[in-house]
Order: sequence, then structure tokens, then C-alpha cells
Amino acid sequence: MVNDPTVPPNLCFPGKEEVAAKVAEITGKKMASVENVTAAIRCSRPEGNVKVQLDYVGHKTCEGASLAYGGPWACKFACLGFGDCVLACPFDAMELVNGMPQVDPVACVGCGTCARTCPKGIIELIPSQARVWVPCSNRDSAKEVKAVCEVGCISCRMCVKVCPAKAVTLEEGIIKIDHKKCLDFGPECNEVCVEKCPQEIFKYYRHAVSVNKSKEAA
Repeated sequence: MVNDPTVPPNLCFPGKEEVAAKVAEITGKKMASVENVTAAIRCSRPEGNVKVQLDYVGHKTCEGASLAYGGPWACKFACLGFGDCVLACPFDAMELVNGMPQVDPVACVGCGTCARTCPKGIIELIPSQARVWVPCSNRDSAKEVKAVCEVGCISCRMCVKVCPAKAVTLEEGIIKIDHKKCLDFGPECNEVCVEKCPQEIFKYYRHAVSVNKSKEAA
């Protein structure tokens, strides 16, 4: 096997830093940092009371439903809810609960298989210790968002304006968070982005809390 110098030693997501260090030692490569990430579903369809726009009677997969006018939901960015991501997860870290995928943050290794499987592209890999996130992928105007979802992000930019770390941006109609900037800023920001969001869709990242609790209980 050829030892390609362009391939980093930290590509084994399940092995995390321990395996990355071994690979670096064996191949003689420089050790690269390994950040623990967790899959997160950027959709709040149930909370937003998103209505059904059509009765889908085809093959019960997200991929199939997405081909039928974008799927059954009024929000074209909504999770389709047939669980393609759940079936694709090689670590049994996801399950379908009331038509929405749920991620087990302890079992998830951040391999990204679910994100690559989702036809809507609404699964994001987030640092396991992230403070905040936005579980919404809608990129439409505020008027269009409010017409289909009660809690969807309306791109008001309030979170962008108040973030003291300048870690929040609005890019191509969707809120993005530079989690490194957010975490490096320190606790003095008090997550003002969560407090100021008029839609209450900017949230504390509950998965980080779950991971911490699991470690404490172990």
C-alpha cells in the first residue's frame, strides 16, 4: 500500500484521537487535531406545526419523496421524516421518533454518512461541545417562512448583530455559526443570541449537555 503524504492521519472518525495518533506514528505523518463532532438535524418541523401540502403515496424513503414536488411538507426545507439517515447510519446512532430522526450524541462518531444521505441537506456536523445552534434550514424570506412554519428562522440577523464573538453570519439565506470562535470567546457572552432570537429558534445545543451528563454518569 502506498503511503500518500497528502492523506491526513485523522480520517478514522470512530477511532478519534487515539487511532489518529497511532496512524501518524505508523505512517510517519504529523499528528493532526481531532475534533469530536455530532450529527445535528437542522429542522424543527414538529415545533413549527409545518402543514402537509400533499399526500405522498410513493416509495417510503426520503429520496423518493423528495422527487415528488419536494416532498409532502409545506416547507420545502423540512425533514421528510422517512428515515433514510437512520437506515444509513453505520453505528446505530439514530432513530426515528414521531417522524423525526433523533441522534444519540454518545453513539454518534461524526462520520457524516447521514449528512451525505439526506436529500434535503439539512444534517450538519456540529462540535460535540458546541454552545448553540439553529435547528432550521429554511432559506426563504421571512414572509414565506412564517407562512409555512411557526418557529422557522426569518433571517432577521438579530443573532448576527448581538454576537460579541462575531461568530454568527447569514450566508446564502441560512444562519451559520463559527463554533471555534464561539467557544474561544469564553462564557462572558452569556449566549445572548439565544435570548434575542424573536423566533426562539436559536437554541442551546442540548447534545453537548447530553454528552456531559453521560460522561458524569459513567
